[in-house]
Amino acid sequence: MIVVTGATGNIGRSLVGRLLEEGVPVRALTRDPARAGLPVRTEVVRADLMADTDLVPLLSGADALFLNLAAGGESAQRLIDAAVEAKVPRLVFNSSLGVTDTPADETNFISRSHASVERAVRASGLEWTFLRAGNYATNALGWAPAVRGNGVVRDPHPGAQGAPIHEADLADAAAVALLDRTGTHVHQVHRLTGPEVLTNAQQVAAIAEAIGRPVRIEQIPEDEAAEAMVGPHLPLAAARELIGLFGRTVDAPAFPVTDTVARVTGHPARPFAQWARDHAADFS
Repeated sequence: MIVVTGATGNIGRSLVGRLLEEGVPVRALTRDPARAGLPVRTEVVRADLMADTDLVPLLSGADALFLNLAAGGESAQRLIDAAVEAKVPRLVFNSSLGVTDTPADETNFISRSHASVERAVRASGLEWTFLRAGNYATNALGWAPAVRGNGVVRDPHPGAQGAPIHEADLADAAAVALLDRTGTHVHQVHRLTGPEVLTNAQQVAAIAEAIGRPVRIEQIPEDEAAEAMVGPHLPLAAARELIGLFGRTVDAPAFPVTDTVARVTGHPARPFAQWARDHAADFS
């Protein structure tokens, strides 16, 4: 039985479906089971990882845990400790390509938070696999209201480059690691990207093609973009860090394209154009 945190997010939802296809029982943790909308075979359990004091019962009987910081990053250490106490053998962590295992990990919000959790997982004694990914294709969903509205995406760096990865590829890789019976993926760091480098402008063009109508991109100041990103889990200082990181990819992508998706899952990474077609309804 696999416990999935962030089960109603983009990666988690895909992962739940993938595990069920394999006939594996899934316990999905969510703040609001009534609105989860997960398949009927899923054991959906109410869990507020930021508030629940005893996390051990949530992990009781689990063979593996999928940990995603989006489900409650500040509770990561408590979840790791609970996994140890509940005798969960394996943990697969949705980490970040920003983690380099060097002092550079302390220079920005994303790397810092994920590197800290990686260190805690390594120290736990659990079997672990780290899925380091970046440039999620689903980041483009942030443009959806503008695309549905006036068809103008406002972005500080139209020329920023990355290799966006489809959430289904991350879910497939996570499922392989979670269900690994040979130990092939134990204590392995997998660096995952999409199959091609695209600029933000090229991603917008792919979305336009998928929905069959014009969409254009318009450059805005970095400060304006950072203020728009601020939320409960992303303070302004962190947003500015991220915008600055994106800006540096205008000259070259931050991370090289890897073939890890193909090596881990057995199939090529899905291109962004496919992702845009899969999500055309979100932009229409």
